[in-house]
Amino acid sequence: MLSLLLTLPLVLLALLNVAGRRIMRPAAFWLAVGFLLFQVAVVVTPLWNAAVPSIGSLEHVLMLVGVQPDGLSRMVLLTVAIIGLCALLTARSVMASADALFSFVNLLLIAIIGMDATAIAGDLFTLYLFIEVTAITSFVLIGMGRDRGALEGAFKYLILSAVASFLMLSGVGLALLIAGDTGFQAIAAAYGTSQASAFVTVAVCLFVGGALIKSGVVPFHGWLPDAYSASPSAVSTLLAGIVTKATGVYVLIRIATSLFGFSFELREALMVLGLASIIVGAFAAMAQHDMKRMLAYSSISQVGYIILALGCGTPLALAGAAFHFFNHAIFKGLLFVNAAAVEQRLGTVEFSRMGGLASRMPVTGATSTIAFLSAAGIPPLAGFWSKLIILLALWNAGRYGFAAAAVVASVVTLGYLLIMQRRAFFGRIHAGLEGLRDAGTGILIAEIILAVITVGVGIAYPFVLKDLVLPLGSIAVGGVAQ
Repeated sequence: MLSLLLTLPLVLLALLNVAGRRIMRPAAFWLAVGFLLFQVAVVVTPLWNAAVPSIGSLEHVLMLVGVQPDGLSRMVLLTVAIIGLCALLTARSVMASADALFSFVNLLLIAIIGMDATAIAGDLFTLYLFIEVTAITSFVLIGMGRDRGALEGAFKYLILSAVASFLMLSGVGLALLIAGDTGFQAIAAAYGTSQASAFVTVAVCLFVGGALIKSGVVPFHGWLPDAYSASPSAVSTLLAGIVTKATGVYVLIRIATSLFGFSFELREALMVLGLASIIVGAFAAMAQHDMKRMLAYSSISQVGYIILALGCGTPLALAGAAFHFFNHAIFKGLLFVNAAAVEQRLGTVEFSRMGGLASRMPVTGATSTIAFLSAAGIPPLAGFWSKLIILLALWNAGRYGFAAAAVVASVVTLGYLLIMQRRAFFGRIHAGLEGLRDAGTGILIAEIILAVITVGVGIAYPFVLKDLVLPLGSIAVGGVAQ
């Protein structure tokens, strides 16, 4: 069944572009929505384990992906489908023309193929290949605005992404040279031999360096604020919600858990980078006067929690990292959809042009409050529980200083998000906005979907913890889970 998650979007792409733009343009949006709903159904129902008939040579080609049908892959695939669907709904409301929406649908399907394949890859070269598919598509998506800001953001993304690609490909080449194969099992076996372990470690460190750039962690974060803030609203939602995490953060987790775990030195480096990202991102967000740039720096800070937990490396920390991966995708995706709603109605995301928007945009105002409370770690919303798991894991591992710093950073997070809410949604309505109304239907549906997930996961936490979150910690191997 997993092979259909790769073949169906390929079939849709062929159908949309071979049959003719004029014929397929009206149906493109609904075909993409149907596929994303199908992906959600595959992940959350028994379809996950269902067999499908062989599709000949194409099936053989897809087996090169090396399927990894574990809980982590399942979580990433679910996140890709949810955020992709909400980005698509947002695009339908904000895209200026049917041609622009049609182009976005095509690019989104390519990005979905890249991220889905990344999530189930069991081979280092395959992982690299589909990361690049997603990265190239993201570059085009960022530049869709075609103004100076969008092109500058796309250029910065291209340059740093090229550096990351060089590091990753170098790591793949070295791993192939030493292990004779790029499969995870072959690389892990080579690491077990004393003569090859040092070279394999270098290979994986090169790949990790590229993944850190893709993740946008400090000090590799220079491209991220421009890319997020200058992109069209639907693209910002996709980038912040899942692309950065699927091509960067997930790759770090997968390498750590499927190969051999990180050395003590590398784990310490990850914890330092994670903490630096938390602090730098939080304080930089406070200084912003643009909603999307504030949310971009907030993303750097929130990803820092995931990297910090990954560096801690215990099963509980890994479970917390994976859980926060999902929660951050949902509440940050929601905040960027809220920003899209504001930009659609005001034509700007500058705080100086806002004020009292909640009185005229009640759904956007309410869902933004839910998202920022979850991001700040306020109970009983989903973000509180994943942060709590990370803090408990740090404390249990004896990392008291890191735990205390993470708590302080959460207070700073609450502070800058309160600033955002006060400037944008609270207080008296800004002059000239008295006739404002809430966003388009697509955006409102996306806001409600993400807000319901944030609240629902938080309330259902006891069941989520037992059946979904804690098992994610069991994927740890080797030197990570100790």
